[in-house]
Amino acid sequence: MRYGQLVTTLPVPGRTNGPHHTEHEMPADGKLFANGYASGRSFVFDLADPVQPRIVADFGDVEGYSHPHSFLRLPNGNVLATFQMRHESGTMAPGGLVELTTDGQAVRSVSANAQGLDPATRVYSAGVVSALDRIVTTTTDMAGSSPASRQLQVWRLSDLTLLKTITLPDGPRGDESMLTAEPRVLPDGKTVLVSTFACGLYLMEGLEGESPSARFVSSFPRKPGTNCAIPVIAGRYYLVTVPAWSAVVSLDISDPAAPREASRVTLGPDDVPHWISISPDHRRVVITGYASLQHRVMIARFDTTTGSLTIDDRFREEGAAEPGFRMDNKTWPHGGNAKGKPHGAVFSR
Repeated sequence: MRYGQLVTTLPVPGRTNGPHHTEHEMPADGKLFANGYASGRSFVFDLADPVQPRIVADFGDVEGYSHPHSFLRLPNGNVLATFQMRHESGTMAPGGLVELTTDGQAVRSVSANAQGLDPATRVYSAGVVSALDRIVTTTTDMAGSSPASRQLQVWRLSDLTLLKTITLPDGPRGDESMLTAEPRVLPDGKTVLVSTFACGLYLMEGLEGESPSARFVSSFPRKPGTNCAIPVIAGRYYLVTVPAWSAVVSLDISDPAAPREASRVTLGPDDVPHWISISPDHRRVVITGYASLQHRVMIARFDTTTGSLTIDDRFREEGAAEPGFRMDNKTWPHGGNAKGKPHGAVFSR
């Protein structure tokens, strides 16, 4: 039984890369994109054989765009990358979108820097709505907050034309629109929910037309110094991390305009969950985060019928008193014993 045990490690070139986001799901071809955000360098891993991973490509700036953040698969098999910034006349301007092949070669690119746009705008993440020929992007700056981070941008997928920039309305608390985060496409292929790091949740409307908008539909409490973060869609459920509760929460989104809580799994009182990803069968959720969770990986079990979440007590190291896998007490197969800080995480297929 190797559940909860380390299999192997693979070092990457360079130092101070600041490993950050991976793709949110393992792609069918087994080539996983991951960024080292601090260095602006990204890597493509061949994980077709998870026991023998390989780096098959790496890249930095692409066509003047720097610091890629999120990677999404396109219907044609290529990868859409959101780049936070672009070099323009010796300054850093708003970034844009770059379509890449699976070996990291640029196919086409486009700037987000529309007329009148706040120069502090940074392209953060995206949702690809292929059924409507649309892309929705968010604008949080990894280096800090600004009024521009309240915005979304809507693009035409087929030619990467920027159609509209939207400023989100606030909810009753007054700051729910701050730090737009992750668009997620629902199973119907057309409905989009957008989260914010300020713990707001927004429903896109009129996305197929010329005047799309977004309205506030729900929120969670926000603990000072923390952010609600990565969501995943599992059938009629929307799962998201809520640090104020040290929890991962499951919302029933049968009616996307009126989400309601179905379940939550609460971690330790000092745990700050941040990243989650779900297994292909939707029965397990991997959790990473900050504070007392910063050196651990946890697994939760998910019931696809009821939306219930529970900690998977079986996912633990041999002899461990608590579930999870620690990365601050290891001598690594590739050498060294530096404390690991897991962030992006996905399940194999």
